[in-house]
Amino acid sequence: MIFQFTAPPLPHYMICGEDTYQEGDRHPDRYNIGVFDLILVTRGELFLEENGASYSVKAGYHLILRPDAAHRTYLPCQEETHFYWLHFQTVGPWMEAEERIPFALSQSDHPYVQFDNFSFYIPKYGELSSKAQAGRLIEQLQLLQESPSSAARWKQQQLMHELLLLFQAEDEGIQQQHPHYAIAERTASYLRTHYKEPVSYQQLSDAMHFHQNYISICMKKTFGCTPLEFLTRHRIEQAKRLLIHTNEPIGRIAEESGFGSFPYFIRCFVRYTGFKPKSFRLKYRSSR
Repeated sequence: MIFQFTAPPLPHYMICGEDTYQEGDRHPDRYNIGVFDLILVTRGELFLEENGASYSVKAGYHLILRPDAAHRTYLPCQEETHFYWLHFQTVGPWMEAEERIPFALSQSDHPYVQFDNFSFYIPKYGELSSKAQAGRLIEQLQLLQESPSSAARWKQQQLMHELLLLFQAEDEGIQQQHPHYAIAERTASYLRTHYKEPVSYQQLSDAMHFHQNYISICMKKTFGCTPLEFLTRHRIEQAKRLLIHTNEPIGRIAEESGFGSFPYFIRCFVRYTGFKPKSFRLKYRSSR
């Protein structure tokens, strides 16, 4: 299982600590605590259950418990067990899934919708190869809790993002088992780079070294759209930016955004934003 988070906003750090349980001790049973609970065991073993699924969290393993679920200890510690714990939360969208869910691209008339929203993924449970580094980051977070300054709070969020990157790196290793994600990301990068040029499926196939049908399948699994739809949406975002920030004629903007036909540009712009380009520009440009 993995957690998918959509950012911005990034998850934010709340509090962390460490505990040592003796043989026979149990982790507290809790329900709907309202925060994600990340547990990293360094010695011994915890036996936890969440919504009927059991996890044996051994030394070097981690487990992330949901903020909206019940978890309990199904077996007391069999030996002295040390672990770090960290609570975090997000006000952005998130979900738990068995595999990556297609990332829904934004569709809005807002000129700044292209915040470069992205999804990142954290394994719910597993062995962490960079466990020593993760432990050091959590220890730094603990030390900063003793400082009341706002600078310390800011530093804690930075350290939290470093910790998330460690888990993201673990997920990238998992991705190697699912090559269609890598193909989709490569295709998206190619389309963002070449959006001003005419791009055919044959050209895309030659560049990616895969059949166009397979490329389309990979894009749909990852982004929920075909390569052509992805390209059109990216071109529309570029056109929106130019309409707001330049005085270029609309025909020129259509060309700069990669639309070879002006009527086709108008149709696409209306379909994706609900406005004609001129109306969109007037909506966000003050008259002199």
